[in-house]
Amino acid sequence: MGIVNIDDELHDQLRRACTVSDRSINAQANFWIKVGMLCELNPSLSFQEIVAKELRTAGVQPRPLRAQRA
Repeated sequence: MGIVNIDDELHDQLRRACTVSDRSINAQANFWIKVGMLCELNPSLSFQEIVAKELRTAGVQPRPLRAQRA
């Protein structure tokens, strides 16, 4: 494992994002790096398609959505 230097502004954004996503700063940075790399390698896929593909690969099987009553 190495050390990555990032600028202060990006670190601040990581710190803010991790409070929303309930991840550590390192886990948030890892997520952004992984998704960014997948986006570059798969430019025809949207962010949502990439995340859904990764969730399926990990074995996540969400329950079907049910229509909400009006």
